[in-house]
Parts: sequence; C-alpha cells; structure tokens
Amino acid sequence: MKAKITSSLIISTYNWPDALELVLESILTQSVFPNEIIIADDGSTIETKNMITFYQSKFQIPLIHVYHEDTGFRLSEIRNKAMKKSTGDYIIQIDGDVILHKYFIEDHLKIAKENYFVRGSRIKMNENLSKKILENKTTKICLFTKGIKNRGNGIRFPFLTKLLFYKKEDKLKMLGCNMAFWRKDVFKINGYDNNLQGWGYEDSELAARLINCNVKKKVMKNMGIVYHIYHKERNTDSANSNYNVLEKTVNSNLKMAKNGINNFLNADNNNTENTNS
Repeated sequence: MKAKITSSLIISTYNWPDALELVLESILTQSVFPNEIIIADDGSTIETKNMITFYQSKFQIPLIHVYHEDTGFRLSEIRNKAMKKSTGDYIIQIDGDVILHKYFIEDHLKIAKENYFVRGSRIKMNENLSKKILENKTTKICLFTKGIKNRGNGIRFPFLTKLLFYKKEDKLKMLGCNMAFWRKDVFKINGYDNNLQGWGYEDSELAARLINCNVKKKVMKNMGIVYHIYHKERNTDSANSNYNVLEKTVNSNLKMAKNGINNFLNADNNNTENTNS
C-alpha cells in the first residue's frame, strides 16, 4: 500500500481577490484535501488579505497567508517564502486564477512518485465565460461549458495519463499554474532563483535544476485538471533576460540557485495563518 503523503497546496496571487475567491471555493469541494493551503501573495492590497481572513474560518485545515511588499514582479521570491513556510512532504503549486476539478488534489497525490516532479495541464476559458463566472461567483464548470478551449485536456482519464508521463522533447516546458514536486527535492536545489524577477521562465529554470539533479519529469494530462480564468497577458519585457538565465543553467549543468529559498532565514513576519485542524 502506498504510504500516506502529506501535502501543501501553494497558490500564488497578486491583486485579484475575485479570482482567488473562486480558487478557494473550488478547494472546498475537493474529494481529498491537502494538509495545508499557503497563499503566496506578491504584494496585494488589503482586499486580498481581508478575503483570505474570511476564508480562514471556512476551512478545517490551515490557510496561511505569506505576503511581501509590492516592489515589482517577484513571483520567485514569494513562492520561495511560501515553500519555506510549508510542512508537507509534497508541494502542489497553482496560480490564483484557476478553478480546480474536484479530483485535482487526489489526482496529484496518486501520481506522486519519488524522484519525479510533475507538470500538469490546463483548460483555458475565453473572456466571456471568465467574466460570467466571476460575476456569478460560481465554480460550476465542466468540459461541455460554452467558452471552453482545448477541451481535450478536460477529459479525466487516469489510464491515459499513465501513457503520457514523460516527453523528452518537452522536458523544460512547465506550467506554474499546475505543477508539483517533493519538498526535499526543491530544497536540495535551493528553490526558485530569486534573481529571476519579472515574467518568464522561472518554472523552467527550476525544472532544469531538478533534472540536473536526476529528478525526472512527468507530464500529467487527463488528470489533475484546472480551468484557467482569462486575463490579459502580463508584461514580458523580462522574458529575454530570464531565458538567458535558463540557458546558462542548462549549459552549465547548474544544480543549486545561488540566491534561493535557503537565503531566507524565515518567511516574512507579516503572515497570517489559521492553524485549525
């Protein structure tokens, strides 16, 4: 029998409490709950904090708010601070703009295997559907909902997933909105590179260092399903410089970030958490 895995669900967010609320509502309907939820907040305003505080009373598991000041796009840093706060054996990572299928956590825990990390996939919602679900505050969405793109990713078929675990030609392609790894593995490589600021390639660079440490990648399709809420593309001015860092990591077989998770003595002090169990 597979040993029970403790898990931490990390959700990154920035100034979109309406979307984050739907994420949290979808977690409340999960068939299996993580052991804790950690919100990695990249400097949102008080509306996000107030909404998280409200939801802390609705969960029977810890809902932890890890926050730092808004000084620009520092997603790598805030994810590292959230992981530093985590206690689970296994970290499942999503963004604060996805709605989870009811078996999302259960599927990830079924797929988890030593010496592997996982890239999931997503279903995209168009702008009209996204606007509708935000206005109605609903998480009721399925494969046949009007406004769904790339529907093939929404067919939950665990047997098919086992046939699509690993694609060598795709080893560095990642989706930060749906990925998972063992906590001990990500600490071994010193987490995300804090020097990667601005949008682009931070997840691929993390994956490259895991692979350099002989941790293999699984591609999970047709399980662990998320529905992505439409938003305008972020500023990509930093993409070229971040890609150069990724190339250097690959070419030099870099295993540890020089400035990463272990460079924080503690997560920021201005955290709030619910420790109910």
